[in-house]
Amino acid sequence: MKPVRILTTGGTLDKVHDWRAETIAFAGAGKSQVPEILEQSRCYAHEVEQLFQIDSLDMNETYRKLICERILAAKEDAIVVTHGTSTMDETARYLDACDLGKTVVLTGAMRPHALFVSDASFNLGGAIIAAQTLPPGVYGVMNGCVFTASELKKNEKLGRFDV
Repeated sequence: MKPVRILTTGGTLDKVHDWRAETIAFAGAGKSQVPEILEQSRCYAHEVEQLFQIDSLDMNETYRKLICERILAAKEDAIVVTHGTSTMDETARYLDACDLGKTVVLTGAMRPHALFVSDASFNLGGAIIAAQTLPPGVYGVMNGCVFTASELKKNEKLGRFDV
């Protein structure tokens, strides 16, 4: 088994229900949901590094550059990046152009993990397996499918990622 470093950046996967505002938002103190997902799945072998917590609509080149730098600095050759789904494809293509020499897999969720009717655990598990088994390159794992960076695209109308 290859060790995997999981870099968290926010997105829907990390949001929780804010009962005061009756909306979804990031948990207080910017706490990622990824450690809880891993614990519930009895998955303890991987390192989690929280970079930031933003909605992917706020993702820009400054954040993407930081992700690239952290991937290059990681001792692991298998990296999972949790990311919001709205701009995941743009980040995948940005990272692909960075020539990282590692296996990098982006994943996220269409519904927050905290809502318990979520695809977060399924997608994260698939991404961890993909990062351990795919050759170097940048990929996205969503909805039980693996996409290359150039193929990754969210179908807003159907609420899923399609080829």
